[in-house]
Amino acid sequence: MLHRYSEVFRTILIFLDLALVAGAWVAAYYLRFYTDFPSPQGIPPFLQYALVLPLILPVWFSLFRSRGLYEPQRTGSPLREIGGVIGATAMGVVVLVALSFFVRGYFYSRLAIGFFSVLSAGSIIGARWALRSALRRLRRKGYNLRYVLMVGAGDLAREVIERLHAHPEAGLRVVGALAGNPAVDGPRVAGVPVLGDYTVIKNVLNSRQVDQVVLALPRDEGHTLEKVLAELDHEFVSVRMVPDLLHVLTLRSSVEDLDGLPTINLRDTPLVGWAAVQKRTVDVAITLPVLIALAPLLAVLALAVRITSGSPVFYRQQRMGLDGHVFDMIKFRTMRDDAEAETGPVWTSEDDPRRTRVGSFLRATNLDELPQIWNVLKGDMSVVGPRPERPVFIERFKREVPGYMLRHKVKAGLTGWAQVHGWRGDTSLHERIEHDIYYIQNWSLGLDLRILLMSVWRGFRNAY
Repeated sequence: MLHRYSEVFRTILIFLDLALVAGAWVAAYYLRFYTDFPSPQGIPPFLQYALVLPLILPVWFSLFRSRGLYEPQRTGSPLREIGGVIGATAMGVVVLVALSFFVRGYFYSRLAIGFFSVLSAGSIIGARWALRSALRRLRRKGYNLRYVLMVGAGDLAREVIERLHAHPEAGLRVVGALAGNPAVDGPRVAGVPVLGDYTVIKNVLNSRQVDQVVLALPRDEGHTLEKVLAELDHEFVSVRMVPDLLHVLTLRSSVEDLDGLPTINLRDTPLVGWAAVQKRTVDVAITLPVLIALAPLLAVLALAVRITSGSPVFYRQQRMGLDGHVFDMIKFRTMRDDAEAETGPVWTSEDDPRRTRVGSFLRATNLDELPQIWNVLKGDMSVVGPRPERPVFIERFKREVPGYMLRHKVKAGLTGWAQVHGWRGDTSLHERIEHDIYYIQNWSLGLDLRILLMSVWRGFRNAY
């Protein structure tokens, strides 16, 4: 029954897509030639455009299918589906352009093709969004559900169940779990009843409605995997496996296909491709006008440092940024020029006697950090990100604090998630790392904006 429902929905989706593609092609023809756009070579007969539809439709179907756009999307990302539609449409347009260039006897208006690409992608995305939204609402109300049996009752199973419960729109309801040792694992896991050990899996499948079996075995029970799979050989349920990698998954973990072989990215940065372009554009758009506007203030502060404590006005210090890149971070000098001659590299402290009079004011108001705007414009830093640290300290921190080096998977920032929560200067390294990793895992332009607003309204805490 589950397979039949999936095939019906898949068939509906295919016919809907093809109808929208055909409609977009016809609409593009009339929009191009029967509106106010000039046609120096006259209006071609509609039949010339209609005859290419038998080519367009199978090409679009093949491209959509190759991108997995007809696979079940209960737990898939809407943005990934939108990206797949846009990517498939772009490839199809390349085919059309090549056809108009190289196939004699046919000439298709570039403007018509442009209209078609926008209309087809837009209509398909809109239709799919409306359809998915309707399905999500139905699932929240208890319709169109799929029932899941969890094999495993440890931390991994608990994590999977909690995530399923957090997304009722997926329509996946966990009916129970099986444990390696129910007496030890307890009667429930994440609110779901433990129905017995792994040996009763056939009885559970025969006595309960189960559409999917999710294997979430802990590492120490991995040896039972083959036995469980053997029990499922003659069953009709779908089977999924969640590998126990909670102890190693860190940043933006994901699964990719390598010529049919699934590969798991354990540590990946969110700031690649278009996301990196977006963040860099925002950095320049913010810092360039700010630098121009603050130029008079920077000149006054530089003069104050020069008059009260001589040269140099700026203090350059090596810091580590993205992927371990070491750069010179620029600040207004706030201490004696020979501040570390006797002590060596040390952190500053409250009421540090090495600070100058103007330096105390600059550090208390964070005005000493303003020259780092230049570091952002150069690309060494970003407006928002983990604060950079000195390499000499990093050698120690990476041995003492697990996961410390993960903070270097994004550019260092003028302000960050840790700083607006008070973790700055001589404060808990563990708390700082937790906040930095949270930022990397949850990065978005919206989160950057939130941090900027918090920086403006709250300022930096523990700054000295």
